Amino acid sequence: MGLAASKQGAGLADSTRHEPVSVQEAAVVARIAELFARAGASAYHGEAVTQQAHALQTALAAERAGASEALVVAALLHDIGHLLHELGEDAATRGIDTRHEEIGADWLASYFPPAISEPVRLHVAAKRYLCRAEPAYFNGLSSSSVRSLSLQGGPMGGDEAAAFTARSYGSDAILLRRCDDAGKVQGMATPALSHYRPLLARLATR
Repeated sequence: MGLAASKQGAGLADSTRHEPVSVQEAAVVARIAELFARAGASAYHGEAVTQQAHALQTALAAERAGASEALVVAALLHDIGHLLHELGEDAATRGIDTRHEEIGADWLASYFPPAISEPVRLHVAAKRYLCRAEPAYFNGLSSSSVRSLSLQGGPMGGDEAAAFTARSYGSDAILLRRCDDAGKVQGMATPALSHYRPLLARLATR
């Protein structure tokens, strides 16, 4: 997939696509564009980037890692739960676990295959797993991510970690998590949101 480097773009309109688009595809893409237009410019939970910048940086990290197209979409939309819930940007500082991963995955499961929704569902569990499996991983977390970790259950115990490794899409969730951690760079150039429109439309469930 070609990458036209730019600052984060606003919409998902793309006049270059000539393949037929179903009504459902168009509706899904429009809804995603609406969510980013409404809340994408909000701060990303204590980090130096916006929600949209974080999404675009995470998707770019997945592309650079050679991830599948489905996992690139999962990376782009892994925090869509934050755009869907109405608990506020400061929920973690108020001691609230928004369970954004479940909210987002349930929403995505209505429109995309499990290869997209399930890594999203597991990306918080992947953080907890990595804190158990790789002690140095915890030391690399941002202060905001450490704060949310405590609300999300902390590092996994041994039995929970073993069960996680056996889960479908667990390895994809780990790669998604690493891309997530890389997507917090202030001012980083990325493809525009519209870059992903053909991919979103193609992978939406018909």
